[in-house]
Amino acid sequence: MSQITAAAVQALRAKTDMPMMDCKAALVKANGDMEKAVLILREQGAKFTEKKGDRETAEGRIGAYADPAGGPGAIVELRCESPSVVKNDKFVELANDLARQVALKNPKTVAELVAQPHHADAGRTVQDRINDVVGLIRENMKVSRFVRVDGPAGQYVHHDGTVGVLLQAKGDKADPQLLRDVCMHITAAVPTPAAVRREDVPEEILKRETDLARSKAAASGKPANIVEKIAEGQMKTWFGENVLVEQAYVKDPTKTVGQLLKAAGLEPVRFVRYKVGEVAA
Repeated sequence: MSQITAAAVQALRAKTDMPMMDCKAALVKANGDMEKAVLILREQGAKFTEKKGDRETAEGRIGAYADPAGGPGAIVELRCESPSVVKNDKFVELANDLARQVALKNPKTVAELVAQPHHADAGRTVQDRINDVVGLIRENMKVSRFVRVDGPAGQYVHHDGTVGVLLQAKGDKADPQLLRDVCMHITAAVPTPAAVRREDVPEEILKRETDLARSKAAASGKPANIVEKIAEGQMKTWFGENVLVEQAYVKDPTKTVGQLLKAAGLEPVRFVRYKVGEVAA
């Protein structure tokens, strides 16, 4: 057996990010062959995934990607077991990398996603990429859901990873910073926008709010024609507070989000807001 030097162990660690003792054990098993040692460590990650695959993934974070050149974007919810892992740099990197994979390769299901060749290494699958991080962190990890949109797209993920937004727009020229700012607005806005435009408000929400406005107006005891005007005024206020293009922009309340985007030659198409643990987007 060839002697395993500290330099070799350090080189393997730099290549795989695995713990020093695991790197040394892999090199010993591989008789000093660096490439074989890498494969051994990767196999260990895959075995750990198989062994721990049924463990509950109650925590997680949102990953997002938007092509700065105006191409597609995607948002992903990646789940894990414990809160501490959510802030781990390797887990954060994985979540964002998976979002890039979705944007570039357009899978239709989670099963299709993990079986795809990885966008940066066609010789390995996305599941192999996940297994590497699982083997490093020693926790089960699963993609919970994702959405992809055509560009130009913008994205923003809150610093703690619990909330993220993906925005699809249309226009001749992408403005990555503006689109990111609008995504941040959607993340922070109170209330969260119910829709992009008035006509996009779900019918059940529109009916509920209209009925509520009319009920409140009727309680005033005013004549029917006045009651209807009062209700219309209340709905106008509601639209201004709950429709994205009519909301006052959080960074500059003198402008609406719609005015801000229009000035840049952009028009919002749709947005997706993910919060870790939600059943649906």
